[in-house]
Amino acid sequence: MIIQVGEGTTMLHEAMLYKPLKKGYVQCTACEHFCAIEPEGMGKCGIRRNYDGALYLLVYGEAAALHVDPIEKKPLFHFLPTQPVLSLGTVGCNFTCQFCQNWQISQSGHEAVAVDPRPSRFSETSKVSRAPVSRANGQPAMPADLAAYCRQHAIPMLAYTYNEPTVFFEYAYDTARLAHQHDIRNVFVSSGFESLAALEMIEPYLDAINVDLKAWSDSFYRQVCGTRIQPVLRNIEHIAARTQIWIEITTLLIPGLNDDEGELREMAAWLAGVSPDLPWHISAFHPDYLLLDRPPTPHSTLIRAWEIGREAGLRYVYVGNVHDGDRASTFCPHCNTLLVSRSWYTVQQHWREPGVCHGCGAAIAGVWA
Repeated sequence: MIIQVGEGTTMLHEAMLYKPLKKGYVQCTACEHFCAIEPEGMGKCGIRRNYDGALYLLVYGEAAALHVDPIEKKPLFHFLPTQPVLSLGTVGCNFTCQFCQNWQISQSGHEAVAVDPRPSRFSETSKVSRAPVSRANGQPAMPADLAAYCRQHAIPMLAYTYNEPTVFFEYAYDTARLAHQHDIRNVFVSSGFESLAALEMIEPYLDAINVDLKAWSDSFYRQVCGTRIQPVLRNIEHIAARTQIWIEITTLLIPGLNDDEGELREMAAWLAGVSPDLPWHISAFHPDYLLLDRPPTPHSTLIRAWEIGREAGLRYVYVGNVHDGDRASTFCPHCNTLLVSRSWYTVQQHWREPGVCHGCGAAIAGVWA
């Protein structure tokens, strides 16, 4: 469902995540690319630009995608099931995944911005610079508009998704902080390539995250996604061990590229070592963007990956993007009682007390109420 929100102005942070370098260059510190950006140049994401030795976010307050979704679509299965979430995305991304299913917006950052975002006036009160609205990047959707929409329509959560939220970090941060003041939860759907500085800034306002662990090989990350795996692994461990942010993992299985059983065993064992309560979503690929020559993921491959995850000790493994009600539902890992059944986005909770197995009384990891 596409929603409409109020008019606004594009707000460009004075305190962006960057540091100045010599000869007018700036270094963006939002993600692990740490782009050194030349004057008038842009980072790899296509939406963070150097003007006069300062870094500007070109999409602040402009939503390329804005929908109300079920939280299960993120996917998050152990975080407030059945609740609606207002989902926000912009153009631009710091990954160049050849299989991206939202490539129309994520890979369009470099062509999308058609206005000069340098400030036309400055507000001492708000500590931000302001420029006229650009409609090139989507519909206006300021943080206050988004929080107000959630309050008016009793939507308890905001998700920063569709493209990588780290690249529009200041927009997401301001929205999350304002939402937090009104008891609205905040969710990232992320590639997990944030800098530690970005993670530390958003942590007080971020309630849940789904991290896309795209493969187990660094060569896949470099050749197919244009990036590296190690920061993703570090961030998964950091979030799980050192924050209160609820975390789940998704892996899209692409035939012949990242579905090797040996690599899946290593990945599953590593995830179980992070936490056996870490939910792992194994999703089916369908041909898209630049990977049109690959077939859809066979259901048998998904089932085998699901078995590998369970054999590794992961208590909650789910199959997605295909109809498989048994492997999309939550069972008690101790007595195998059905707790939450799912058929696509039709969800039924069976327990008498959320988060507690009605069969044996075991506590089920997650945020349930």
